[in-house]
Amino acid sequence: MTGREPLAEGDDTSVWHQIFNFDNYGELLGLVQNSLLAGVLLGLVGGLVGVFVIMRDLPFAVHGISELSFAGASAALLLGVNIVAGSIVGSLLAAGAIGLLGVRSRDRNSIIGIIMPFGLGLGVLFLSLYKGRAANKFGILTGQIIAVGTPQMAWLVGTSVVVLLALVIVWKPLTFASADPEVAEARGVPVRALSLAFMLVLGLAVALCVQIVGALLVLSLLVTPAAAAARITASPVLLPVLSVVFALVSMEGGILLALGSTVPISPYVTTISFVIYLVCRLTGKRRARASVALGSTRWATEAQT
Repeated sequence: MTGREPLAEGDDTSVWHQIFNFDNYGELLGLVQNSLLAGVLLGLVGGLVGVFVIMRDLPFAVHGISELSFAGASAALLLGVNIVAGSIVGSLLAAGAIGLLGVRSRDRNSIIGIIMPFGLGLGVLFLSLYKGRAANKFGILTGQIIAVGTPQMAWLVGTSVVVLLALVIVWKPLTFASADPEVAEARGVPVRALSLAFMLVLGLAVALCVQIVGALLVLSLLVTPAAAAARITASPVLLPVLSVVFALVSMEGGILLALGSTVPISPYVTTISFVIYLVCRLTGKRRARASVALGSTRWATEAQT
């Protein structure tokens, strides 16, 4: 995606240089200013939305929405219209269908299982009909790094603002409804309306992430950072903060590493987020063992006294 040519065949370092190559890195860095800003927006949006994705057990829904987002972006590419707008339309259609038809978990999973292959099939059809650059097709699936132009940036900023404002408005009741929906409904919280509203917000977030990470690996921003944060804290304040930090590190680190290679951005973002998750998982296990050991010691001490 950076325009670098791989080294000659037979060179022992050719694969390494395709993955990590920092020649003329300073010059290339000037080409991705929009991408770095987009990475900040996606890290913030993905980290915050991901908290509720984990709380509401919706990782499968993220994947289902991304498939129809992919179909919308592919249709926009074929028709020569704004790809971000097409991605958003596809995401909102999928999110609305899941939110309206999948009230119960079993129904929701069935709807997602129907939407996923339909969206993927449409996307493949539209891309097969598209006769333009192959890089444009590839970018929708696996992400892109330097193709974030000013018009696309305007869409990303505007949509991010809408998502963040919506989260600010519904954060408290949505947290209550996600943690204990039955009690929340009994206390007058509009649980079903909040569920649909969040699905639409999730649809917008998926459409944003598809633009940079690609449709296939959008889970790395909307699920993995929040899942990693949940491994080391249950604090309602610290959880979203850590989720955003992990998403930002994954996004910005992925962009900076992909800039010096011929490899798409998505493998870097997914690898960084996966490593963060592993570290958090191991840390959480150690803390749990230490807590159990401390509790056993205190019990033994109290029993002796």
